[in-house]
Amino acid sequence: MRGNDDARRTPIPDYDADSDAVIKWLQADSAVNSEHIGTLGFCIGGHLAFRRAFAQEIKAAVCCYPTGIPSGKLGLGIPDTIHRVNEITGEMLLVLGTLDPHIPEDDRHTLIMTLEQAKIPHKVLLYEAAHTFMPDDGYRYDSQASTSAWLEIVAFLSRVFPQQR
Repeated sequence: MRGNDDARRTPIPDYDADSDAVIKWLQADSAVNSEHIGTLGFCIGGHLAFRRAFAQEIKAAVCCYPTGIPSGKLGLGIPDTIHRVNEITGEMLLVLGTLDPHIPEDDRHTLIMTLEQAKIPHKVLLYEAAHTFMPDDGYRYDSQASTSAWLEIVAFLSRVFPQQR
């Protein structure tokens, strides 16, 4: 799988620089409310969404089965993600599967306890589901868990970013 191979070879500072560039681009776009910037990611993207929550501009982060945070796995190098939780200023929503071998129970516990100890506003959704249970194109797809998770994600983002009228 070329995408996963490329991800493993990407230096962590490159991920962070790309994310910073996206934030700057959004802030420069007159169609974007720069006070309403959030992030959402799945798997490695969930980890990257978590890392972007370190930026003060990010008011909400949705991290769906974010791999490698407690275990220190992300691209080329060892990320410091779990040690930087205190930098988060926005709200977090974590979507996790209890049958996910990439985020075992100990990692889920560490992730949740770290957020709680840092007093980061967060919500954790636990589903009896496997890794990548949300996309409807694979054998791990769980329609009930996915539908529930999407409803929670939309409600979370709608609360953090209420529509201006």
